[in-house]
Amino acid sequence: QLQASGGGSVQTGDSLTLSCAASGRSFSLYMMGWFRQGPGREREFVAGISRSGDSTYYAESVKGRFTISRDNAKNTGYLEMNSLKSEDTAVYFCAARSTTSAVVYTAQRHYNHWGQGTQVTVSS
Repeated sequence: QLQASGGGSVQTGDSLTLSCAASGRSFSLYMMGWFRQGPGREREFVAGISRSGDSTYYAESVKGRFTISRDNAKNTGYLEMNSLKSEDTAVYFCAARSTTSAVVYTAQRHYNHWGQGTQVTVSS
């Protein structure tokens, strides 16, 4: 089970860090991803991280501004968001899937565990 938190309302240019807490054991065997769904838009991939944290992948729209990380000892993943823009406004979801390698998937269909979402609103 995944629990996303840390969302809120911020101004353009501000920073925010989202957390994704996983219950149960063996979090280190799961790759993790963050997705978002903006108003009137389809849910889209934001960032992904391999189960060890050695491999990461970002959507072009957030590359250089967002950083995904994880602390397997705490069963928690993070998404640090800097230089936020109004177009980053969305509900953010964390997702996970057990893997046997350092793969990072960007497609939603590869993830079989989803958190409930946390709202991020960026206003100018």
